[in-house]
Amino acid sequence: MELVQHIGVPASKIIYANPCKQIAHIKYAAKHGVRLLSFDNEMELAKVVKSHPSAKGAACLLRMVLCIATDDSHSRSRLSLKFGVSLKSCRQLLEDAKRNHVEVVGVSFHIGSGCPDPQAYARSIADARLVFEMGAELGHRMHILDLGGGFPGVEGAKVRFEEISSVVNSALDLYFPEGCGVDILAKLGRYYVTSAFTLAVSIIAKKEVLLEQPGREEENGSAPKTILYQLSEGEYGIFNSVLFDNTCPTPILPKKPSTEQPLYSSSLWGPVIDGCDCIAEGLWLPQLHVGDWLVFENMGAYTVGMGSLLGGAQTCRITYAMSRVAWEALRGQLLPAEQDEDAEGTCRPLSCGWEITDTLCMGPVFTPASIM
Repeated sequence: MELVQHIGVPASKIIYANPCKQIAHIKYAAKHGVRLLSFDNEMELAKVVKSHPSAKGAACLLRMVLCIATDDSHSRSRLSLKFGVSLKSCRQLLEDAKRNHVEVVGVSFHIGSGCPDPQAYARSIADARLVFEMGAELGHRMHILDLGGGFPGVEGAKVRFEEISSVVNSALDLYFPEGCGVDILAKLGRYYVTSAFTLAVSIIAKKEVLLEQPGREEENGSAPKTILYQLSEGEYGIFNSVLFDNTCPTPILPKKPSTEQPLYSSSLWGPVIDGCDCIAEGLWLPQLHVGDWLVFENMGAYTVGMGSLLGGAQTCRITYAMSRVAWEALRGQLLPAEQDEDAEGTCRPLSCGWEITDTLCMGPVFTPASIM
C-alpha cells in the first residue's frame, strides 16, 4: 500500500486483496484511506469491522470483496486449500456483512498457478454470477469481479494464455456481458514478469559421489558417479520458485558442449546448509568446475521478491540489459529532448555482443553484487 501510494495511486484505486490480514495492517489501510478489503470468513469480517474505523456508524464507508474457493485440484499451487469460501457458505457471509452494515461490492477468486484446465475459470465465473445474485437479493450493490492470477507467462506452457483468455472471455460474455456495469479485474504479475528475467549464478563448490551400481559404467568407462554442484543461490533465495511452483529449473551453459564431451549424472544445490536446499536432480551435464556460470531463463516470478538471507546469503543485484537498437528506440520516448544529449554520457545500456541482430537481446538479469 505504501509503495503504490508513493507512486501516485489514489487510495480509492487500491484493494487490500489478502483475505488474511494483520490488525496493524488493517489500521494502516484505514489511516491511509484504503476502504476496499477482501474477506472469506466470518472471523475476518468481524476483525475488519472492529479494526477499520470506516466501518463505524450508520454511514459505513467500508466496502468488501468476497473471496470464493475454486476447483484448483489440478493446479501446481493450490490457493483454495487456504483461501476462499465455499459456494454453500456465501449467503451466510453476505447476511453477516449486511448485519454489520458492510456493503459487499464484488467477488474474487484465484485458480492457483499452473492450472492445466482453462474450464476451471469458466466454472468459477459461473459461481461468481450466483454470488452476485445472492448479494443482489440481500441488497448488496456488487460491481467488481476479480479473476485472480497465475496466468502462464512463458512460451511452451501446457495451457497457453490465449487459450485461457478465450475461455474467460466466453464465460464473461455469458455471465457478465458488456454493459452490465461490472468491472473486471485480474492479477497479471506472473504473466508480465516470468519471461522478463534471466538468472546467472556461479558454481561455488562441487563433489563427486560414486554410485554403487554394479554393471553400470559411465560413457568414459570409469566407475559410475554423480556430481553435486553447489550454487551461489538456492531454494531459500532466488530458486524459491522450486518450493512455490514445484518447478525443476534447467540450466543453460554459456558455452555449448561438444558432442564428444561425456555427460554425468548431476544435481544442483543451494548454499544453505540444509538437505532440503536442492534445486534440481537427474540432470545430465558435462564436467563443470568451480567458478563456472549457469544461466536460467524465465526467472521473473516468485524469485527475487520472495528470497531471504537465510544462512547469510547475499542478495542478488538486478542488471537491466538491452540492445543499443532497442535503447535508441526507447530513449526518445523516455527522456525529454533537452536531456537527450546529457543522457548519452550517463545512461548507457549494457552491450552483450548480440546487437548485430538488431533485436532485444535479453531481459533483466539477476547477478550477485560481488561480480558487479
